Amino acid sequence: MRLTTSSKSIGSKWIGRKWRPRLATVVVAILILVMSLPLVGLFFFRLYENQLIRQTEAELIAQGAAVAAIYAQEVRDAVISPEKLGVAMPPANGYASRGANLDSPYRPIEPRLDLASDYVLATRPAGIPATIDPAFAAIGARLAGILDATQKTTLAGFRLLDPQGVVIAGRDETGQSLAGVEEVRAALAGRYASALRLRIPNQPAPPLYSVSRGTKVRVFVALPVAVDGKVAGVVYVSRTPNNIIKHLYGERGKVTAAAIAILGGTLLIGLVFLRTVSRPIYALIDRTQRIAAGERDAIRPLDHHGTREMAELSAAFLDMAEKLQARSDAIQTFATHVSHELKSPLTAIQGAAELLRDSGSAMDDDERRRFSDNIVTDAWRLNLLVRRLLDLARAENLAPSGESTSVGAALALLPVDTRLAVEVKAGGDLALRISAENAAIVLANLIDNSARHGATLVSITAASAGGKATVLVGDDGAGISPSNQARIFEPFFTTRRDTGGTGMGLGIVLALLKAHDGTIRLVDSERGTRFEITLPVA
Repeated sequence: MRLTTSSKSIGSKWIGRKWRPRLATVVVAILILVMSLPLVGLFFFRLYENQLIRQTEAELIAQGAAVAAIYAQEVRDAVISPEKLGVAMPPANGYASRGANLDSPYRPIEPRLDLASDYVLATRPAGIPATIDPAFAAIGARLAGILDATQKTTLAGFRLLDPQGVVIAGRDETGQSLAGVEEVRAALAGRYASALRLRIPNQPAPPLYSVSRGTKVRVFVALPVAVDGKVAGVVYVSRTPNNIIKHLYGERGKVTAAAIAILGGTLLIGLVFLRTVSRPIYALIDRTQRIAAGERDAIRPLDHHGTREMAELSAAFLDMAEKLQARSDAIQTFATHVSHELKSPLTAIQGAAELLRDSGSAMDDDERRRFSDNIVTDAWRLNLLVRRLLDLARAENLAPSGESTSVGAALALLPVDTRLAVEVKAGGDLALRISAENAAIVLANLIDNSARHGATLVSITAASAGGKATVLVGDDGAGISPSNQARIFEPFFTTRRDTGGTGMGLGIVLALLKAHDGTIRLVDSERGTRFEITLPVA
């Protein structure tokens, strides 16, 4: 890549020296962020970990429901007096989820715990020694073996409580009251309850597991046991949820496939972005630097645009570069013409002045007057060229004023030209979006050209269509030869240089009309010369 000092300095001038990241850096950072979103969801928003807790609660509900059904049947078989049972069950037996159909025979219990929103309670309070009713103690003794066998498989802790909240089966806690525990108290009132509590670990968790909040909690589920519409006891189940790291390790095949898919998708996004955005941008930057260094062959379309917007940006830039190059060429050509036009009278003035200085004493009065007249004539021509150059510069940099005028109003500003007659055939009152002064300059230059080419009559016709006005200016003069028709709008082109022509009149006319969104062109005519001018209608 070639980069000139000037292009560097220009870039520094406009964008300053503030540090800005490269596009590739931004893209890589975005892709890394996108790739890390699943991990963010896992470890910071607890999405997957919360799902493990919900799964644990659902499993405890299922196991507790089975044990509750066995417990209820044991109470019925023992024919325990209704007076020994607890409070009456609320509607739907305390099991139905919110919005459940109360007429349905099914009473599903949906998991309710949420690691993100539910408070994690303190470790479960220790039981208080209490007296067990012999009838319930017998039921607990019969079911204790079943609970121990189930615990060995499910790893869940089971406690069977009587209607007063006393443990009747539950290993070393038998005979202790848990009625003061929050979730047990809700179940004794006939309502399902669950809670997250801090666990009491038997051994420290591995360091890697410390990133998971789920390893520090235990899920507790309390299901009321209903018999004859009353609370006959509570099944109190608890278990530590599966650790997220351990679970992901168990699903390592799927996790690896998902990681490969995420990585592949991220790389694919990066490649697509590189090809459709990054590469065309860098190519366009390289192209701009080459154009700034003066390489004309760099003004051509990119090999690959990537997107429609990039193609439009590239086309707009190349169009601008072409116009600037054309403008530069025009300025260079114009400067060459100006230097040539000014050089001739200056050379003539210098030569005449040197002759007068060196040989003036030897000349007679007629010779001295002739050289002096040449100096005056050439000085007058220089003055005329400078004034016409200023007129052209003002015309090219003119901004539309928003004024309007008509052909008749513009002609009224011109002095009467005794060399020819001017006739408006039609449309003299048509409003044109150009100021009267500028319209008068346009018509004055055209009328002067006609007079200098032997015309005796200039006819003007104006008409409008589609928001545009067309003004035809024709004369009965000598006309323009076919060989010169293509050059009449070139600066300094004239066929009457010996009579004072500068070749800039039509250039000024063209610049004035362009400044007002207008155009001028030479059209065919049976006699003389005819120009067609178009301007917006006011």
